[in-house]
Amino acid sequence: MRNLIFVLLLSLVPGSALAQCGGSWDAFLSGIRSDLRDAGLNAREAAAFLAGARQDPKVLRADRAQGVFRKTFLDFAAAVIREDRMRNGARNAKKYAPVFARIERDYGVPRGILLAFWALETDYGAVQGDFNTRDALLTLAHDCRRPGLFRPQVIAAARLFQRGDFDPKRTTGAWAGEVGQVQMLPDDILRNGVDGDGDGHVRLKTSAPDALMSGAKMLRDMGWRPGEPWMQEVVVPDDLDWAQTGLRTELPVADWARMGIRARRGDLAHGLRGSILLPMGRKGPAFMVYPNFRTLFEWNKSFVYVTTAAYFATRLDGAPRLDPRAPEPGLSPARLEQLQAKLASRGYDVGKVDGILGARTRAAVQDVQRQLGLPADGWPTPLLLGRL
Repeated sequence: MRNLIFVLLLSLVPGSALAQCGGSWDAFLSGIRSDLRDAGLNAREAAAFLAGARQDPKVLRADRAQGVFRKTFLDFAAAVIREDRMRNGARNAKKYAPVFARIERDYGVPRGILLAFWALETDYGAVQGDFNTRDALLTLAHDCRRPGLFRPQVIAAARLFQRGDFDPKRTTGAWAGEVGQVQMLPDDILRNGVDGDGDGHVRLKTSAPDALMSGAKMLRDMGWRPGEPWMQEVVVPDDLDWAQTGLRTELPVADWARMGIRARRGDLAHGLRGSILLPMGRKGPAFMVYPNFRTLFEWNKSFVYVTTAAYFATRLDGAPRLDPRAPEPGLSPARLEQLQAKLASRGYDVGKVDGILGARTRAAVQDVQRQLGLPADGWPTPLLLGRL
């Protein structure tokens, strides 16, 4: 699922090389071979890395068929936060307790966060993907939609091969090139890979300690703040200024408390800044999210995925099930596309018109709701579509 966000070191490849895509496959591979030599591989290593390389049409089909994030937060959370995953999370927390203790000491990342990503990415390592990673990356680098995103990952994979941590013929993973139990791209592994089990290698597919410690190091480098919360369910007053909600507004927690926001369980994290997140509008679940929540968007850009992962992490840390309340009916993906088209015609940047309620669409919805005198909670409804 990490295919929506890639942490890249673009300096690995000259800027002119990023534009080389399409055309003859053989000519493309010739250009890659030249890049590999520039990256420090000798001719024998480059030839071994590219031996048998082929385009994979299944990768392109998968790239163009992403639809999982069209679900609402409650629907997606219900589908992925299953009882068996909760039980397996508890078992793995106990099994790898010394590893998690090291992680919390060295990187400040709590076990709940890593368990949640481990579960959502690969079901605790059980489903890691069967796409040949080298071929997937080459296919996506050759495809001219995002060559600048994937060509550096080809080079990073070759550098992993050079040091003995990547087998171009046998390494498999997700369709977008992520590898291992927490689904990291080759460049992530180069920069953040950790030998957690002490065997002298970073084996993210077969070693849970390697995968967990590498994921924790990556989160810390993305900006995770040790010792701070990320999300907390809250109770919101009916007369809250809904236009203040959403990720665009971040206020001192004390200010939110003065507006009547209170924690459903425990206390608010006074001394921090936070935002009020209403993933399904003012009548649905409500959360206070803190700076660490924003860091999770460096792992994955999907609003529904990050919100679900963050909530799942609170559950794995002992929080009760959320109060779903009674959200207003939303829009089907087809009707949301209609709304996005209308918003785009008004000059709003909603990104791709795809029926996915992402951050830009939510922000545009909130602005238009305010203009029309509707509760500006960022949740698109049939009423809003009708008014437009």
